[in-house]
Amino acid sequence: MAITRDEILLESGTNEIEIMEFTIDDVLYGINVAKVREILISAPVKFMPHTHEAVEGIYKPRDEVITVINLPRYLGSSDYAPREKDLFILTGFNKMTIAFRVHTVVGISRISWTDIEKPDNTISGGNDGVATGIAQCGKDLVTILDFERIVAEISPETSIKVSDIDALGHRDRVDTPVVVAEDSILLSHMIKESLNKAGYTNLRMFPNGNDLWEFLLSQKKAGTLDENAALIVTDIEMPQMDGHRLTKLVKDDPEMKHIPLVIFSSLISEEMRIKGKQLGADEQLSKPEIGRLVNVMDALLKRSYQEKARQAV
Repeated sequence: MAITRDEILLESGTNEIEIMEFTIDDVLYGINVAKVREILISAPVKFMPHTHEAVEGIYKPRDEVITVINLPRYLGSSDYAPREKDLFILTGFNKMTIAFRVHTVVGISRISWTDIEKPDNTISGGNDGVATGIAQCGKDLVTILDFERIVAEISPETSIKVSDIDALGHRDRVDTPVVVAEDSILLSHMIKESLNKAGYTNLRMFPNGNDLWEFLLSQKKAGTLDENAALIVTDIEMPQMDGHRLTKLVKDDPEMKHIPLVIFSSLISEEMRIKGKQLGADEQLSKPEIGRLVNVMDALLKRSYQEKARQAV
């Protein structure tokens, strides 16, 4: 069984998502299909010492050595021992390829991001919870797992590191208003801490694209758009409104399209880059690259100020 990204990418800016449903202990979970490279029959795995308990080991299906995460064990299942009929979901995000062991794969549902609700703390496990959304897929409620959060816990060095900002050297404080859409509470905190450390202290954080879009509309109506949103940074995967839809809305609006917009996502691939460019994104970066994000923000704001200065002459 194999599924390729070329076969599943959706039309840009429609605010739709395809969810692959899978089970662990007969409980339905979901993953964004854009993160999925292939579904493979499970195979023997070579144990690696001194790793997280959920890291089962490595295997080499072709010419690539891939880390295998035992998702049942990570989620606390008592039945996490490998079974012959288990499947590996081979994923690609944050410039990494990782296989996740699951019990079965049920199918794929196409839904709107508006059909995905943010779980409350009871379900998600609080601010550090692994459930990023609850989706209504047909008659079923599916728990969307935060795979970035899972990998960040298992291997912190692969995620955003505030220490990367130190490599930029001394930086002055920047009062320029920047708005950021990021649904993961953990990553939102890390992004805010990193940008603050880089001097960007005038930040507004939003949990999804819809909330940020409503803020932009309110500022547009009040005539204070430029005073409160000089640059936009957005994730792609978010409940209610994804980053591609937000990008399309901003760049299609005559009064907003001049605002520089950066897509900062774990999903940046060649196909996704084409999508973002078609929608008008000014830059697109993979999420671990927080130091590069700061440099890109500096350059875009400098260019924006220069353009305003030319228009003022």
